[in-house]
Amino acid sequence: MAPGPVEQTEKEQTETVPPKKLPKGVVLGPDGKPCRTCTDVASWFAMTKGASKSKPTAPPVLPSDCPPDVETLGRSSWTLLHSITAQYPENPSPTLQSETRTFMNIFGKLYPCWFCAKDFQEWMKKDGNAPRVSSREEFGRWMCEAHNAVNVKLGKKPFDCDKWEERWRTGWKDGRCD
Repeated sequence: MAPGPVEQTEKEQTETVPPKKLPKGVVLGPDGKPCRTCTDVASWFAMTKGASKSKPTAPPVLPSDCPPDVETLGRSSWTLLHSITAQYPENPSPTLQSETRTFMNIFGKLYPCWFCAKDFQEWMKKDGNAPRVSSREEFGRWMCEAHNAVNVKLGKKPFDCDKWEERWRTGWKDGRCD
């Protein structure tokens, strides 16, 4: 005999069934449910019961012990990736070059936001966008170009890739990082 339907609590229903009309910025996962990692905190709050009806005076901020939203994850990821390029050898061995290309391809597959991961994988497959890792300068410039491709898609100002090393390795020439 097949079991009968299991009743869900109201909380379980709201956690498993996405709202009919989603706020701008909510990204659905491959399972059709809102993807917490791919959605910014303001859109997530607007979708959940935590959203207020009045306009907030400041953008919502998640407590530090909550899963990161897409913006926090992105900033942290770019910081890690640029820091890796800044410490990359000037003349890496062929083995390290191969491992670095493999790392970037795996990173593109494992990135927690599935939408961002797919986009990054597609970008790397385009002509001229495969990871360039024969030197620190080449890898740093490639990473800056990858980051700028995302910035453009997000409507942000591209970074001057001639300054990648100051930003991520040596510090600004005006001494404010010393």
